Amino acid sequence: MATAAPSPKARLLDVACRLFYAEGIHAVGVDRVIAEASVAKATLYVHFPGKADLVSAYLARRSHEWVAGAERQLAAHGPGTAEAVASLFEMLYDESRGTGFRGCPFINAAAEFPGPGPVADEISAHRHRVRSVFASAGGALVAPPGVLDAVVVLYGGAMSAAHLDGDPEVVLHAAAAARRLLDGERAGARPLAR
Repeated sequence: MATAAPSPKARLLDVACRLFYAEGIHAVGVDRVIAEASVAKATLYVHFPGKADLVSAYLARRSHEWVAGAERQLAAHGPGTAEAVASLFEMLYDESRGTGFRGCPFINAAAEFPGPGPVADEISAHRHRVRSVFASAGGALVAPPGVLDAVVVLYGGAMSAAHLDGDPEVVLHAAAAARRLLDGERAGARPLAR
């Protein structure tokens, strides 16, 4: 049995996701998305009234794909452990070694769309999802004040550095730092004084 062809909306989103991440959002015009998705201009505007709506849908898809991948990692490692947190860094390490890795699509989008609006709302929603996933992954280990923030910053920083420096190994260094932080929490280490 043959599978149904993707809907025009799905084709638009598929093309937008590929092009926006690979080339940048402002560098890709809606006419190019329309042409590569093989749809009429009116079809785009039926599903996405403006480019910001298409960008928001792209970010929502990327966010949900990240969460789904993270949930698979946690299912394999069991949440509430340093190993579960490390598995999220392993997922990033594998991604950062892939062809076409351009860092965090949300940081990239934030640089292109400063200020409030639907794009900023989707970026904020993703950041909340990331924090929730890491809270679940680390459980009690990330409960002390500042620990969850530190682990999430290590993750985001590793993602940016892997792209900007062209060196995926930085993700492994960040993972090791996160593990030391979590091991310190498990051992009752005191945080650094301010």
